[in-house]
Amino acid sequence: MKSLSLSQPHLLITVGIPGSGKSFFAEKFAATFSAPYVKYDSIMKVTGQNIAASDILAGYMLRELFKTGHTIVFDGHTGTRAERTALKDLATASGYATLFIWVQTDEATAKLRFLKSGKAKGSRAAGRHYDTLLSTFSPPNPKEHPAVVISGKHTYATQVKAVLKNLTLTKQIARTSKPVHDHSQPMSPKRNIFIR
Repeated sequence: MKSLSLSQPHLLITVGIPGSGKSFFAEKFAATFSAPYVKYDSIMKVTGQNIAASDILAGYMLRELFKTGHTIVFDGHTGTRAERTALKDLATASGYATLFIWVQTDEATAKLRFLKSGKAKGSRAAGRHYDTLLSTFSPPNPKEHPAVVISGKHTYATQVKAVLKNLTLTKQIARTSKPVHDHSQPMSPKRNIFIR
C-alpha cells in the first residue's frame, strides 16, 4: 500500500448529492493510501439512525484519529455548509488542513445509483427519500476553499490523479507559507455540530 507524504496532515472530506459516487471514491482512496476512513453511514447504523448520537461519535472518532497525525478520509453528513464548516473547524483546531472533494454527477445518474443501492426500501419511498436528501444539499461555494471537483462518472484513476495533483499543490504552498491558525483560540461549540 502507498502512503501520503504531506507536509501537513489533511482531513479529506467528500461532498456531493446522494448517489454521486462519494463513498466509492472515499473507500478506494482510503484503501489505496492506507488512510483512516470514517464513514458517517456506518456510524448511523451503530447509533440506530440517531443523528445527534452519530455526530458525537463521529466527532470523538475524528479527535482520536487527529492524534495520529495521519491524513484521514471522511465520507457523509456533508450536504450542508454548516456540516462542512463544523468539520473544517474541528480539523483546523487539531492542526489539520482540509480538502473538500466535490464528486459531481448528474441528478438522473445519481438517483438511479441511489435507488439501486437499496438505501430505502420500495421504489416510491426510495424516490421520495432521495428527493428529500437532494433538497437539503447545498453545493460548496468559493468561500469553502480549498476544494477539488471530480466527476463521479470518471474512472477512479482519473479521480485520484486530480485529487493528488491538488494535494501536491497544497504541499508546495505549505512549504512557502506560515500556518495561519492560532491554536490558542478555543473553538465555539455553537458552530461545531461535531462537538457536544
